[in-house]
Formats: sequence, C-alpha cells, structure tokens
Amino acid sequence: MNRKKAINNALRLNAPLMILFLPVAAYFLVFRYAPMLGLVIAFKDYSFRDGIWGSPWIGWDNFRLILTNAQLLKVIRNTFILSLLNLFVGFPFPIILAILLNEVRKAWFKKTMQTLVYLPHFLNWVIVGGIIITIFAQQTGTLNHLVEHLTGKPFPFLYNEGSWVIIYLFSGIWKTAGWGAIIYLAALAGISPELYEAASIDGASKWRQIWHITLPGIRSTIMLVFILSMGHIMDVGFDQVYVLQNPAVTDIAEVISTWNYSSGLKGNQFSVAAANGLFESFFGLLFVITANRFARRYEQSIW
Repeated sequence: MNRKKAINNALRLNAPLMILFLPVAAYFLVFRYAPMLGLVIAFKDYSFRDGIWGSPWIGWDNFRLILTNAQLLKVIRNTFILSLLNLFVGFPFPIILAILLNEVRKAWFKKTMQTLVYLPHFLNWVIVGGIIITIFAQQTGTLNHLVEHLTGKPFPFLYNEGSWVIIYLFSGIWKTAGWGAIIYLAALAGISPELYEAASIDGASKWRQIWHITLPGIRSTIMLVFILSMGHIMDVGFDQVYVLQNPAVTDIAEVISTWNYSSGLKGNQFSVAAANGLFESFFGLLFVITANRFARRYEQSIW
C-alpha cells in the first residue's frame, strides 16, 4: 500500500513535466517511429500502383543490388570518407572554441565573439552555398580575382576534388562549430573555479590548467557527443552536399542522401533508396554501439 501511495505521489508531483513531455512524445511517434513502417518497401519491388502492402515481396534482392552495384558502392564509400573527415577533422573545433571563449575575461568581447560564431548556425545552407560560390567561383569568385592577378589564371576550387573536399569540410565547421560549442561551454560552467585558483597558486601555466583541469572536467561531455556523432558516420546529410556538389566532383561528392534523391526519388527507384537508407541506419547503429563499448572501458558510456 505504501508503495502504491509513493507511486501516486510521484505521478502527482511529476504530472506537469509529463504534460510538457507529451508534445515531444507525439512528435517522435508521428514523425520518427510511424514512418519506419514504410521501411518494408526495402524488401519489396515497390510501385505506386500496387502501394506499399500490395507490391511484390522480393526479400534481400535490393540489398544484393547495393552490394554488387559499383556505383552504389562508390556512393557508400564517399559517404563513409566524408563522414570520417567531418568527425575527426571537425569534432575538435567546438571544443577548442568553447575553451577559448571560456578563457575570455572581457564580458563585452566574449558576448560579441559568441554572437559572431553562433550566427552561421542560423543561416540556411542555400545562403551559405551562395556565399561560398561568391568567394570560390572560377570566373567571378572574389578569391579567384586575387589568384588570377597573382598567377595569371584562376583555380577551379569548386571543380577540383581535393579543394572541394577542403571547402566542404571547413564550410561545415564554420557553420556548426559555434553552435556545437554551447554544449561544452555549459559543461565548462560546472568546473569549480577553486581548481583553477589552486593550480595557479601552485604555478601551473594556462596550458597546464587546460590540460589537467579543463579537459578532464568536460571529458564525459566530449565522450557523450562523440558517441552520438558516431551514429551519423554514414549520414553526411543532404543540404550541404547538394548545394556544393557539381558534375565535376561527382566521384567524391555523390553520397547516399543525394543519390537517394536523384536516383531513388527522381528516378523512381524507391525500393533501392529505402534499402540504401536502411543500410545506412544499420551501420550508424553499429558504430554507436561500438563507440559506447569503447567508452565503457573508461567509465564514460551512455548505457
């Protein structure tokens, strides 16, 4: 009876929070979980005429096509390469930015810098793509005017695979690093100032304080964000790649999301596109589980 009373008290006390959570739960049920029923078309030869349930069942044929089609394998390879570059090149930047902002002592300067680095997050990728084209376009780009003046001819920044990858990486970092730094700034706020004062009295340099206090203090947050990032290792995203890609760099710029749009949706290969997406999600889950197992060795796992 006491246990039942305790449960009722807990429900009564948490009722406002549960009511606030209902719209979030409804969102995930309607827009995240319900669409998963459509994944069944990955195992069918889907057509509009027959519908999802009326289309013939073909089992694993779509997945065999993915694993034997050279073009699809290239698309998966591109997705994997760009995701790894995003993860291992872009991941440290929000951490570094958060530490730098945390070390600023002038309040007005800190607020100004925070506003400037957060601002790109609120720009649509279409706008960012326009900015990049304005800067790097071969004939009319601002940078190429200088290159042409110095070398006599412009450089095809957006049409060369190597330079395209660099532009892709650092445009993503420029757009997302400021917003990502918010998480680490919140974690840094939880570190006791007394630790820095004690280290300063002992003669520790600023670098030593960062290495022995700041980084260990946010280690759990870094590991959590890293594990969650591993879930997107096969998901480069659509907007950024689609806005920046062009036929000259298709060999490196065609990824699962853009292929699913151009060939899967526009080319009516719905079943293959669904199989490709399911393949991508499966490996994302596998990478998350692997990263969490690794983090468990250092007692930083999320489950």
